[in-house]
Amino acid sequence: MDLHFGDSKPTDEERAAVDALLGPPTSAWEGADDRTDADLRWARGGREARERRDLLLPGLHAVNDRVGWISEGALDYLCRRLTVPPAEAYGVATFYAMFAVKPRPAKVLHVCTDLACASRGSTALCADLEERLGAAGSASGGVVWQASPCLGLCERAPAALVIQAGTPADAAGAAAEPASRRYATAVIAPATAESLVRAVAAPEEAPGEPGAVMAVPQAGQPGLTLLGRVGVVDPYSIDDYRAHGGYTALRRAFDIGPAAVIREVTDAGLVGRGGAAFPTGRKWQATASQPDHPHYLVCNADESEPGTFKDRVIMEGDPYSLIEAMTIAGYAVGARRGYLYLRGEYPRALRLLRHAIDQAHARGLLGDDILGQGYAFDIEIRRGAGAYICGEETALFNSIEGYRGEPRSKPPFPVEKGLFSKPTAENNVETLINVLPILTRGAQAYAAIGTGGSTGPKLFCVSGNVERPGIYELPFGATLGELLDLAGPSATTRAILLGGAAGGFVRPDERDIPLTFEGTRAAGTTLGSGVVLVLDDTVELPRILLRIAEFFRDESCGQCVPCRVGTVRQEEALHRIVDRTGAAAADDIALLREVGRAMKDASICGLGQTAWNAIESAIDRLGAYK
Repeated sequence: MDLHFGDSKPTDEERAAVDALLGPPTSAWEGADDRTDADLRWARGGREARERRDLLLPGLHAVNDRVGWISEGALDYLCRRLTVPPAEAYGVATFYAMFAVKPRPAKVLHVCTDLACASRGSTALCADLEERLGAAGSASGGVVWQASPCLGLCERAPAALVIQAGTPADAAGAAAEPASRRYATAVIAPATAESLVRAVAAPEEAPGEPGAVMAVPQAGQPGLTLLGRVGVVDPYSIDDYRAHGGYTALRRAFDIGPAAVIREVTDAGLVGRGGAAFPTGRKWQATASQPDHPHYLVCNADESEPGTFKDRVIMEGDPYSLIEAMTIAGYAVGARRGYLYLRGEYPRALRLLRHAIDQAHARGLLGDDILGQGYAFDIEIRRGAGAYICGEETALFNSIEGYRGEPRSKPPFPVEKGLFSKPTAENNVETLINVLPILTRGAQAYAAIGTGGSTGPKLFCVSGNVERPGIYELPFGATLGELLDLAGPSATTRAILLGGAAGGFVRPDERDIPLTFEGTRAAGTTLGSGVVLVLDDTVELPRILLRIAEFFRDESCGQCVPCRVGTVRQEEALHRIVDRTGAAAADDIALLREVGRAMKDASICGLGQTAWNAIESAIDRLGAYK
């Protein structure tokens, strides 16, 4: 791929996919395939086109969804429309795991092989698929299957996702297309080889998903704060949402004003639920006080930490709560536009959120004059495409802007120069929906839940070898043992991973660890995003550690040397000692410690800084390889 445009031409289907997103070319020049580089440099309207670079990722999705892969001709045409150098766009397209730049079948089967699914038989499932569909990555019968990192379906492991490229349902003439030519997705979980073979044959006929309620064992129980509506209200109905207290918080926000909203959030002690635990009120205040405008709000719904699925359950089971919470946050920080960056592997959440946004618009709850208060706010969904690193806030900003999802150096911090180099408040889904009970109940009542250092309720993602996997809501301060008793752990539990792949292992006898940020820190581990993965004695711990190392190697963006090289060396060492113990593993364990320290001390972002954590805790706390 070159900096210059080539001779490849898009097919009619590829051109239609791009034009459906960007609109038809506004001039013969914009749609021409024979423009010179001088034309590009001096073209009238080039500045306006460059200002649309943030549509590069949606454009790549449009082509990939329609055709199944991104050809050189399609990429060239998209680049001409957006005035983006082809080499840069190629770098973006190849950054994401869900895109392909080489021909492949229209049907792609993603089979999760990550931690929760590995503990529930994904290795045997993949072996069975190889016999039926051929080796992973090879095309057979119009389908290609591939191993996938966590799909966020851990409560129903092992899980898989089928994506069939084709004409989108809202395109002209889509109804006349045969089913095999229409865009379709199907989630199969728990998956068997037989169910996957049936699903790839006809994705549109796959059984419907059971809904978010199946992921919430506590659904319908009294006293739930964040999960109270999941399984109770119809996620498609804005009237049902409002009948169960929806939009009460937004009305109170308008009553008290933006400064008072921030004060309530600050007094409530709300901190980020994504793992960093930064005070939300401080972030909002810092953003709101910036003189540079416009301000932006970004919701990070790209939960890609293995074992994490709480945000998916909220978006599928109570989508209007997120729309309301984003509107309140935008009002507080002075933003007129919010971006919801959603995992590309969450098709059901995407449908529900799009519907919720449309309904909010129709009812005057989004748009130019919300509830007649003179406040204008809108939400735009941007789909991720399979890149764990985009969970880092500045990498996410780069992804939205149409660049590779690589983290930026700090300072400047996002509250000063974030999305489009403007002041930006970024929060994840769980953090945002906590704002609703703060405003409806008051900061003091909210702060009375939990502990002094960790206030409010917390969602925990319990998976692995338990009887009742799912999302659990408990007040901060509950113990690990109390959570495990709700989920029904295996009698032969060997290890518990807290915080996901970036977290740490604890022993099954450490049941008294308080589930708070300060409590887990004092115990020498981390709460992270709330992952609690239980492993019993049927799971080979060295292979789980190897999978963690493979995950970080695959997901490293490669920008900084400590992470780019360190994650490779870490995986190599774990391959060497996967079947070794004692003195035979000692040299490589010493090497792992040295590499781990280098990654922790010198990596540019949290991915490299935490890539060694779980492995280190397994060696030191669980006695792995002894």
